[in-house]
Amino acid sequence: MSDADDGDPRREEPAGTIADRLAAIHERIRRAGGTDVLVVGVAKGHPIGQVEAALAAGLTTVGESYVQELVGKYPSGWAAQGDAAVEMQFIGHLQTNKVRALAGRVDLVASVDRPALVAELARRLPGSRVLVQPNLTGEASKTGCRPEDLDGLVESCQDAGLVVDGLMTIGPASGEGRETRRVFAALRRSVDRLGLRHCSMGMSDDLEIAVGEGSTQVRIGTALFGPRPGVRPRPGRSG
Repeated sequence: MSDADDGDPRREEPAGTIADRLAAIHERIRRAGGTDVLVVGVAKGHPIGQVEAALAAGLTTVGESYVQELVGKYPSGWAAQGDAAVEMQFIGHLQTNKVRALAGRVDLVASVDRPALVAELARRLPGSRVLVQPNLTGEASKTGCRPEDLDGLVESCQDAGLVVDGLMTIGPASGEGRETRRVFAALRRSVDRLGLRHCSMGMSDDLEIAVGEGSTQVRIGTALFGPRPGVRPRPGRSG
């Protein structure tokens, strides 16, 4: 898992329009002390009409998790929305044999987690902006490099000509506050130690903890778009 779980069945679909939901997300960020936090709209499973409604409401960055969905959902030239360009992030676990399909379609590849992916990105998408993902919870269900391999992987990206914008991680599936805070604080320390710009952490359920620990990007699916159509939410966490 490298982007967001499905929703929590205890959560009702967010009320109001997408514009209302986006405003509520920004208000949550403000109340948590965030002053310059980017909202990445996690659009997997949601139709392009909902994505465009979010863009019209002020969203600037979209995150997609599956290569096939990204390629099929967005027509050529889609990213030009009026005068403002839309940033597309690929935030899912990326197989090396799918990298080529992302050429010319994404602005940033998150969840870079292994040397083989670094090599393929350097080959197929030279100079790409990336986020490197450590697995800081130790959960087998999550992708990400081992914490002790993080520095070496960042260095490998840079040596290969990739632009490391920062790091990303996902909090524990349990959602337990103390452990979530520990994980997010650890990522923030690594971002600062490595002199990187972005710290991407936090989703619909743990946004406040993430912002409090210094997140610069939050990946929001459920709170913005509602539960994914046709998918029965799993207990635990939501994007």
